[in-house]
Amino acid sequence: MSLKEQEKAPDFELESTSEKKFKLSDQKGEPIILFFYPKNFTKVCTAEVCEFRDAFSEFRDLNVKVIGISQDSIASHHKFKKENKLPFELLSDPKGKVAKLYKATIPVIGMNRRITYLLDKELKIKSVYENMFTPDKHVKQMINQL
Repeated sequence: MSLKEQEKAPDFELESTSEKKFKLSDQKGEPIILFFYPKNFTKVCTAEVCEFRDAFSEFRDLNVKVIGISQDSIASHHKFKKENKLPFELLSDPKGKVAKLYKATIPVIGMNRRITYLLDKELKIKSVYENMFTPDKHVKQMINQL
């Protein structure tokens, strides 16, 4: 069960591949896509981030920031970002605390679920899409919502 539309997105601060801390509350004023995914360098997760990469110009043209979050380390994120030529930031949530805030963890296992949130300029949840097995639909769903 994900967070609900129209809820205020929980604030958080995480390490980013930009080398700066990413704090959600500092992003107010522009729409943001936060997508949680399980693991760098796995087949389905790589397909998902590449879908976001390939649609990045559409999101940029709509002034929407795209941010990926997993429990991988910043070092792993840097390699993953470089290997897949990702134009957006990846955030490291090593203990899954932010994933838990966003109800994006698989119970018992503790691994991230594949869930995408679209936040409006006021950082309220505008749309949510969750599907573990069809990474391409996350991007389509977000574009449709925009």
